[in-house]
Amino acid sequence: VQLQASGGGLVQAGGSLRLSCAASGRTFSKYHMGWFRQAPGKEREFVGAIRWSDGTTYYTDSVKGRFTISRDNAKNTMYLQMNSLKPEDTAVYYCAARWTGSTRVVLTAAPSSYGSWGQGTLVTVSS
Repeated sequence: VQLQASGGGLVQAGGSLRLSCAASGRTFSKYHMGWFRQAPGKEREFVGAIRWSDGTTYYTDSVKGRFTISRDNAKNTMYLQMNSLKPEDTAVYYCAARWTGSTRVVLTAAPSSYGSWGQGTLVTVSS
C-alpha cells in the first residue's frame, strides 16, 4: 500500500485544517487507516484511526471533539478534519495503513500494528 499525505500548513490557534491521505488503488475493506503525529523532540503518537469497512473511529483523548476522521471509498482517501487547533497540535502528521484480513478487528493505537506509512505533512499552529 502506498500512502500520500497532504494538506498541512500554518494556521493560527483556533483555526482549522483538513489533511488528506490518498491510498493506492485496491480494496480497503479489510484495512484500518490511522493518523499519527510527531512533534520536535517527541515520540510519534497516535491521533486517531478509522475502520474502513464501516467507518468506526477511535481517537486519542487530546483530540476528541476537535478532530474528525472520515474516508471516501470512491477516492480511496482518508481525511483528518482538525478544528480548534492549539499550538500543541504542531507536528508532522503521518497517515498509516494496517491490514487486518477482517472487517471486524478492533482499532488499535499501536504504531507497530501499521505496516504502511505515508511521508508526513507538517502542521504548524501559531499562538
